[in-house]
Amino acid sequence: MASTEALLPVTSLQDPLSESRSDQIPETRRRRPIKVHLAVYSGLLLIALYVTLIVTHDGSKAEIATESRPRMAGVSEKSNDGVWISSDDRKVEAFPWNNTILSWQRTAFHFQPEKNWMNDPNGPLFYKGWYHFFYQYNPNAAVWGDIVWGHAVSKDLIHWLYLPIAMVPDQWYDANGVWTGSATFLDDGSIVMLYTGSTDEFVQVQNLAYPEDPSDPLLLKWVKFSGNPVLVPPPGIGAKDFRDPTTAWKTSSGKWRITIGSKINRTGISLIYDTTDFKTYEKHETLLHQVPNTGMWECVDFYPVSKTQLNGLDTSVNGPDVKHVIKASMDDTRIDHYAIGTYDDSNATWVPDNPSIDVGISTGLRYDYGKYYASKTFYDQNKGRRILWGWIGESDSEAADVQKGWSSVQGIPRTVVLDTRTHKNLVQWPVEEIKSLRLSSKKFDMTIGPGTVVPVDVGSATQLDIEAEFEIKTDDLKLFFDDDSVEADNKFSCETNGGSTARGALGPFGFSVLADEGLSEQTPVYFYVTKGKHSKLNTVFCTDTSRSTLANDVVKPIYGSFVPVLKGEKLTMRILVDHSIVEGFAQGGRSCITSRVYPTKAIYGATKLFLFNNAIDATVTASFTVWQMNNAFIHPYSSDDLGVPSST
Repeated sequence: MASTEALLPVTSLQDPLSESRSDQIPETRRRRPIKVHLAVYSGLLLIALYVTLIVTHDGSKAEIATESRPRMAGVSEKSNDGVWISSDDRKVEAFPWNNTILSWQRTAFHFQPEKNWMNDPNGPLFYKGWYHFFYQYNPNAAVWGDIVWGHAVSKDLIHWLYLPIAMVPDQWYDANGVWTGSATFLDDGSIVMLYTGSTDEFVQVQNLAYPEDPSDPLLLKWVKFSGNPVLVPPPGIGAKDFRDPTTAWKTSSGKWRITIGSKINRTGISLIYDTTDFKTYEKHETLLHQVPNTGMWECVDFYPVSKTQLNGLDTSVNGPDVKHVIKASMDDTRIDHYAIGTYDDSNATWVPDNPSIDVGISTGLRYDYGKYYASKTFYDQNKGRRILWGWIGESDSEAADVQKGWSSVQGIPRTVVLDTRTHKNLVQWPVEEIKSLRLSSKKFDMTIGPGTVVPVDVGSATQLDIEAEFEIKTDDLKLFFDDDSVEADNKFSCETNGGSTARGALGPFGFSVLADEGLSEQTPVYFYVTKGKHSKLNTVFCTDTSRSTLANDVVKPIYGSFVPVLKGEKLTMRILVDHSIVEGFAQGGRSCITSRVYPTKAIYGATKLFLFNNAIDATVTASFTVWQMNNAFIHPYSSDDLGVPSST
């Protein structure tokens, strides 16, 4: 492996944000300008105070810092002691994984590095013909630590070329990690990148970087601003509670505005800053938003969605036909929550349409009801759409990750729009380019009675794209509604009602993916229908991983959520199966569930697909198509890949 010294940013004498560019970035009066030297001075003062507090606490700052770094970075901590703690707190021996099983787990068309640890998506953008994806990466191990910015490019969001590391922790202000950040396009088309650095004393500060050569479509080299950090934790904010700046958006007065996640006691908050040059900032006294009892907000995202059209919007768009989305990743629960509401540009505040499902509330909306965290969107000006990236961590043990040599994947990029039928939720769907991997397909029309499991003949079922429609027999629905003994159940939960083995009148029914022939291992993805208020149906969408593997050192949850089904709509689902990851989308993407599964028998050619109906009374008709999926080309770049003549 090449020395990282060769990949360090090169100091440039030509600062793209220098005074020579002041004609391109309008200067406006700032209510409370913060000079760079004051910011640095304040930062050093806070660092000194912070170190004093740590040493006073127990006299060992190194121990505290090491223990809290994973939590500070927004990653899950795992045990690597060779045992697994079961749900009833019993210690059991870890499963004896072997290379045959572990090799199968590596995905075929989801983005992941060649090896080692990956977490949050960073600064995604489209520039000069290339999609760029940066990500939190440990170049040295399959566990969290030594965080740098990995970098890859693609022409289609599916096939990726690994590029050299973009940024490394080589300055005091990011000595303990180049953490999550976002890209902003300036008015002239140039790029600035704001990112969180963990300083040499583990204080979270915001830093500025920009491409060394804007004419380079690959953006191979990045320069860190000589005046970093540009923001330090303000008074009242903890030194470890100030991270993940958003993409900036334009205000009506011509300034740029960003928000940064934090907390005050147990209240999750999003701080607001205005700037004209990305070097000096004006902090608003008001907050963009806050929600009590939600804890630390990290990886905050803020963007507009159209109320009338299905295209994406640039982050700066506002107006009467626009709603705004706030998403925050909840550090306490590892869940990405979002809410839809109204943004007031004049006072930099946002109000949810429905306070009962505000950001971070347990009953609120989520991007994904499975394994999905630290997500980030960007506006794809190439195709006029908003694209969502999400980090999919592992559900196995850290010991297994170390043995296989890698950890984590990214979800298939999704388009994000407001649901123009319900106006109450977002709709997410895999980018259209994923269809380019479809190979042979088979269409099926099956009617299955209660308590039926049917094998679906598609050959090996390791890499699939499934699109399906379901209908419950009309007579069965009528009998169900006419039966006064069936009470309304508005609190049904996939998680607490026994999963896919719990039989009801109208469910569960769906597919068992990544199953072996004897169904000793299987991952059901399914609908469950119950009676709601006023003789209406309630529909939940679920994924049950409780029987996904015989291994004992794997977390095997049952995921699920209510999904709106409007009058005249059939029940629809789409499932992407790619080795150890399953992504499910219900009702066109109103509800999404991502899960990680680690079968020990249902691998390679032994992987099967089944259709099942575990309802007690209902007959179900299923019409569906199953595509075998090709591998994506994800590998290190070469001159041939880039269309550059070879030098040899």
